[in-house]
Amino acid sequence: MIPRYQLLKSQINRFLLALAVPISLVGAVTLPTQLQTATAQSTGNRPLTIRSDIQEYDAKSQVITARGNVQMLYPARQIQATSAQAQYFSKERRIDFSGNVYILQQGNNSIRAEKVTYLIDEGKFLALPQANRQVESVYMVEDNAIRQTTTPAPKTPALKRSN
Repeated sequence: MIPRYQLLKSQINRFLLALAVPISLVGAVTLPTQLQTATAQSTGNRPLTIRSDIQEYDAKSQVITARGNVQMLYPARQIQATSAQAQYFSKERRIDFSGNVYILQQGNNSIRAEKVTYLIDEGKFLALPQANRQVESVYMVEDNAIRQTTTPAPKTPALKRSN
């Protein structure tokens, strides 16, 4: 009988080998040194990195499941995310996050929810709250009204005294 630790080691080795193929397809081997402007349509491969305690890859469905302290980094869209679990559906080009999801985009905008689906090609987030709770989004909005009040008022003509 094979000792339990050797069986676990064998399973981890098989998992790592199975994970190497989709990672190379996704282009998640290296991170670019500069963040690029977020765009809905991108050409070529862009790295999307997912880190977690455990990851599984189903070669038949081409789904990567990450569990435990999940961290996603997608510099091409300036997106960072954390959650308890994430699933990357490579055929549908979709990521489903679940469990205390926090997404930060462009360094300022954020979403907090129990479940979030990110549609990669559309650049859309669909967020769902826990039961009897709400989703929270924070967006930095440029307020043109404030900008206009900071400009100096036009000069009024000087009063003329009548004699």
